Amino acid sequence: MNTKKFSKTLIGAALAYSISFLSIAEVVVVVHPSNDAALDAKIVQRIFLGKEKKFSNGKEVLPINQVPSSAARDSFDTNTLGRSSTQIAAYWSKLVFTGKGIPPKELDNDAAVLAIVADNPNAIGYVDSASVSGAVKVISLN
Repeated sequence: MNTKKFSKTLIGAALAYSISFLSIAEVVVVVHPSNDAALDAKIVQRIFLGKEKKFSNGKEVLPINQVPSSAARDSFDTNTLGRSSTQIAAYWSKLVFTGKGIPPKELDNDAAVLAIVADNPNAIGYVDSASVSGAVKVISLN
């Protein structure tokens, strides 16, 4: 009986450790290399919440989200936007229902985000830091 209980505890601990390890991926914000706008965490937050429509240089902004099932999206929502993915979904549902906003375009993965951002000077997105290529510029949010 004690062996069974110990095994369950050990399996539970291993599972919890592996889940926490998977969610450690570092997400970075990326823009087109020619984008010279001043960006910080607050501005990025306002852009992805639909409160900011232009970069500081006056150019229109095109925020690119990842699909809700993405680990990068979950990390970005929590760490950059300061809300859970469920709270973000509720936020956008309210804005869409009242006609006060349209959520950012959603793409399937890091590669799709990188392709759009590398091709569009007005785009801003986020990806796992391990996916970053020289075709985009990483923005420091510190």
